[in-house]
Amino acid sequence: MILIDGASGEGGGQVLRTALSLSLVTGQPFHIENIRAKREKTGLLRQHLTAVLAAAEVGNAETGGATLGSKTLEFVPGKIRPGNFRFAVGTAGSSTLVFQTILPALMTASGPSRLTIEGGTHNTLAPPFDFLKKTFLPLLSRMGPKVSVNLERYGFYPAGGGRFIAEIEPCEKLSSLVLAERGEITHRRVLAIVANLARNIAQRELEMASHQLNWPADVLEILETRDSPGPGNVVMVEAGSDAVTVVFTGFGRLGASAEKVASEAAGETRAYLASDAVADEHLADQLLLPFALAGSGEFTATKISLHARTNIEVISLFLPVHFETQKREGSVLVKVTPRA
Repeated sequence: MILIDGASGEGGGQVLRTALSLSLVTGQPFHIENIRAKREKTGLLRQHLTAVLAAAEVGNAETGGATLGSKTLEFVPGKIRPGNFRFAVGTAGSSTLVFQTILPALMTASGPSRLTIEGGTHNTLAPPFDFLKKTFLPLLSRMGPKVSVNLERYGFYPAGGGRFIAEIEPCEKLSSLVLAERGEITHRRVLAIVANLARNIAQRELEMASHQLNWPADVLEILETRDSPGPGNVVMVEAGSDAVTVVFTGFGRLGASAEKVASEAAGETRAYLASDAVADEHLADQLLLPFALAGSGEFTATKISLHARTNIEVISLFLPVHFETQKREGSVLVKVTPRA
């Protein structure tokens, strides 16, 4: 039984999600205490409980403490069961984080799977759906599994109610990947989405983003939709090279002007473009687990955050891999190697 202190490092929900993912893949049970101890609302919230229950269903697991607000959890996995699954967060909590919790197990399972997941699709402090589709999953496909996602309905805070479908064609083992050189940026796009809100909000966001990035009008796009249970707004900036397409997101919210929302996404983009890294700090965090499952690989990143370092600590409890970081001019090189 692996013992985990949820208050260590960054002390958020990622500690739990990574433990669930790797417990399913490795078959190792774990006990975690102090779940989300460094968050304003500690313990299991709805999205975290949904991730636990989803992992338990996919992995035929036995659980103890799987209730709302629980600060401790025991998880004993069984055999992975691929197939058709439907999970609903029931709030605006992130559906993409629930998906990423069970994906590692299903992408090396004995057969294909189809997931329907409902909840928030574009949440602050979580990878938006577009990041999965444009950035994360194309890189995973280069490692072996084929994973496609299709958005059926947007889900924004506080209404939630979004939905997407994921189709997973697994592979026997992940192949290692080297992402050391980014290369020239050949694709640029700024997309402003307004759901049940005025088009003018998106227009102001595009004007600000274009001004700050000095990008031409032909890469700017507005998407108006009413296919959302509630109002919502995001502006997303894409920058693509031969190595990767990154997505930076500004989230509309009460008290933040359209200009501020666009400036947040544009500012992250400018910092990324000023480096020579393949991965921004958020993508770097996401790559750690699949690279560890492959057993080796390397990538360059703009920085390694406390969130990522905490993720490394949890991964190292389950897998015999070593992470090495080397500072370079304009980036950090992350190497994953088998642990001696």
